[in-house]
Amino acid sequence: MVGNKAVSDTSVAKQYPNVTVNNSMSFQFAKRTLDIVLTIVGLLLLSIVFLIISIAIKIEDPKGPVLFSQKRIGKDGKEFNMYKFRSMVTDAEAKLQELLKHNETSGAMFKMKNDPRVTKVGRFIRKTSIDELPQLFNVLKGDMSLVGPRPPLPREVAEYNEYHKQRLLVTPGCTGMWQVGGRSNIGFEEMVELDLYYITNQSNLLDCKIILKTFKVLFGSNDAF
Repeated sequence: MVGNKAVSDTSVAKQYPNVTVNNSMSFQFAKRTLDIVLTIVGLLLLSIVFLIISIAIKIEDPKGPVLFSQKRIGKDGKEFNMYKFRSMVTDAEAKLQELLKHNETSGAMFKMKNDPRVTKVGRFIRKTSIDELPQLFNVLKGDMSLVGPRPPLPREVAEYNEYHKQRLLVTPGCTGMWQVGGRSNIGFEEMVELDLYYITNQSNLLDCKIILKTFKVLFGSNDAF
């Protein structure tokens, strides 16, 4: 079950606060193999997209970097650098504090539909989720998987309770239940429930379903901001 139906199904997660992780060698081996194969294919097919977006970012802001590296929290609370195409002005983090009062989502996340820090190129690559493509390099490094809970920021984890921290039991992903289930239209608590549903029901078949549905969401989605 993938998408909005899973939101109702995941209500069972709170009845069982200690989720079970699928650590079988066969599953983990197949998952890592799928990650590596699909990532290499993706990088080859998308190389021209990487080039075009890099040039566009540089044209709009010649002084800023093309890639944006941000500290995120991965499996078992391990910190790593997550890569994205830069979609904001170079001093975006410094301007965050003054914008927190305009947060449009609940819980330990910040979302603002008309975020003034986002550049013109940034709005396009966010709308299409192209800004996320450099995370394929994180997948190759093993910091991330193609499918899994989104890796949170350290300041977000600082607000987690023990229930929320169960999101960190598995390797974070480029896409997951949250992205295909509603993304920015889903609040923090619902996102956690979706992630725990995924962790409890992990399988290679579920991963494939989420990856296929991600492609559908990428084209014509109005949920990303």
